Amino acid sequence: MVTSVLHAFVKHDTSQLPLADNLRVTEDSAEKTLDKVALVKSITRLRGYRQDFIDERMGIVGAHVVVEESGAPILLVVRLKVVGERITELETVATRSKVDGSLFNIDGVGHPSEGMAKVPRLDQLPTREEAIRIARLYPAGLEAGSFVKTDTPFTADAFRLENGNLMAGPGCTFAPGCENIKTQPLNNPNRGKVDIRVVGVDERLGIAWLRMEWGTRNNMKLAVWEAFKIYDGQIHVVEAFMKVIPPGTGSGWAPAP
Repeated sequence: MVTSVLHAFVKHDTSQLPLADNLRVTEDSAEKTLDKVALVKSITRLRGYRQDFIDERMGIVGAHVVVEESGAPILLVVRLKVVGERITELETVATRSKVDGSLFNIDGVGHPSEGMAKVPRLDQLPTREEAIRIARLYPAGLEAGSFVKTDTPFTADAFRLENGNLMAGPGCTFAPGCENIKTQPLNNPNRGKVDIRVVGVDERLGIAWLRMEWGTRNNMKLAVWEAFKIYDGQIHVVEAFMKVIPPGTGSGWAPAP
């Protein structure tokens, strides 16, 4: 379904998509009809990066993907809900620049990471509820100003990518102490409360997919689509696409059950 939507955008023709009569669409949190979605007319090419998330239990499927508008790269989040082989929900969020996303390193998203793509053994996988519980320890650590205080269970070699930038983990040079994701300093007094929306859980790959939002500079908000690779009771990889949004924008959607 995600592949069909992306190719329909590239062709600028959504007429062959299996759309439900009650389809609801948002683009950058704004509700609109599908024919009014700018990406339908503007996307010209798909690049090589795409990380899928499939929540079979809830009928939710989505991806972090890199596309182009006339040669200019876009970090795109797309989420669908599918009921009875029909698309009932379509959500897109596009980040086009560093100004748009606070960070923007297109070279860092040339291909999916090996860590996120790994298929754990069945005995390594968390339950749905456990994956959500562990993932939520991440925003809890942000609010506390320390992942140590919340004992967020990272592996020793865990790393975090944000809009293609290595922001924590082995090899990180972003800031002093960022080589260790758990102990790295978290200094953002303006963050405040982190609003959390559970988007879905890929139970077969061990990925919890959250949308988080908090305050940033100039009275703006940072909306972060964060994927947590979880197995053996620990977070191995954190990958995020994010976008700066005006306060009060929200996501336009309720959390998944």
